[in-house]
Amino acid sequence: MTPTAIGDDLFDKGKLRGKKFRNTVIILGILTLLGIIGFALRVIDTIGDGTHNTPIWGYHAALFAFILTAAQGAPMVAIAPRIAKAHWRRSISRIAELFGLVGVVSFLIYIPVAWVLPSMEDGRRTLWFYGELKVPAHMPEVTTTLVLLALTITGLVLLWVSAMPDFAMLRDRTTGSKQRWFAWLARGWIGSSKQWHWQKHRLGIVGAFYFMMLITAHFAYSVDFGMTLVPGWIDALYPATHAHNSLQSGVAITLIAMYVLYRFGGYKDYITLDQFWGLGKLLFALSLLWFWFWFSSFIIFWFGAKPAEEAVLDLLFVGPYLWIVFIVFIFAFFVPLWSMIWNPLRKSVWGPVTIASGVLVATMFDKIRLYVAAFSVSDLPNKHELVDILPGAVMPGVPDVLIWVGGISACILIYMLATRIIPPINVWEQKEVTLYRIHKPFHRTEVQILGKPD
Repeated sequence: MTPTAIGDDLFDKGKLRGKKFRNTVIILGILTLLGIIGFALRVIDTIGDGTHNTPIWGYHAALFAFILTAAQGAPMVAIAPRIAKAHWRRSISRIAELFGLVGVVSFLIYIPVAWVLPSMEDGRRTLWFYGELKVPAHMPEVTTTLVLLALTITGLVLLWVSAMPDFAMLRDRTTGSKQRWFAWLARGWIGSSKQWHWQKHRLGIVGAFYFMMLITAHFAYSVDFGMTLVPGWIDALYPATHAHNSLQSGVAITLIAMYVLYRFGGYKDYITLDQFWGLGKLLFALSLLWFWFWFSSFIIFWFGAKPAEEAVLDLLFVGPYLWIVFIVFIFAFFVPLWSMIWNPLRKSVWGPVTIASGVLVATMFDKIRLYVAAFSVSDLPNKHELVDILPGAVMPGVPDVLIWVGGISACILIYMLATRIIPPINVWEQKEVTLYRIHKPFHRTEVQILGKPD
């Protein structure tokens, strides 16, 4: 296909949103409203109690951790291969970058969690030098909020810079109010050498800054909203583990989004076996690395065997949430290891997607295990020692189920609506790759040769 034909085809596909698309949007909108109702019920329970009642917000905190880990880790699928100048990622970069919009929903879900976090004035454990240095009592909430806000804004800027040439093409293809909106988003883009040079370098800078903010956000949230709530939980590797899970889940959720567009969006000419195979190899490597992080943290508590460390093991690993530990271990490590070592499965469309679905389920249960357990002991009288009798597994109530259904539906809804405005396949990158691709005869066949931009 010529560059002009590629542009026409991709823009035409963006207009094809039929009855199934509209019905799905309506259903997701209704489920999102149910989530708002669940949140209102949870707020009523909190106000009626007269305190923040932190333990009942465990599932809400776990939902935010899940979205932060999976959806906001997805843009790294576009950032890292772009830095490596990999051509195979061109068809899926925009699919990953669109998850930056989910950060808006994620940040709204985070606000109540910051509201109910116990203050350092209550004597809870903290990494902050609270006391003689007179650090504000709500410094953890303020710092984490600023970091998450920076992460959300950076994700939106990354998407905007990447889509600027496509906005210019849409500007030239539309009329009326749509043309004015696209003209504003394109910011005078005409495709000059200076503008292409500017965009290339800005994508590198914004991508690096997004990675830094992602790591910082996982550090701040996992420590101040998880580890410090559990007496005796001291694990220097846990924030890095949390961030690694984001890379693994980001690849997984991108694979699932790819398959939906491949199967139902009409993009089979652009999303091919190469993309599934490439992300499948990344998912396999990250799943192996998952075990290293998990075992490195577990062995410290198990080998130390101090009373406080044994209490942490009982709460998070071998106690009431043991069944979740097995689910996570199986779908985050065991299944990827013993299935994706086979080339026929890894080099297929259905194989990586199936494994990615299991990884996403494992991530969801893992966040429930960690944050529901941590919030369940957040109101202990002694903030530095677990009681002899640990609380049992906290099962979700009706508000918790509604909040989870509504929160996930809102993320899918904003992603689907975004595809109505922004092409889910990067048009300018698809046109650009034609400049680097040639076919040459080789012995009795013909091979494709791809050049590098630099």
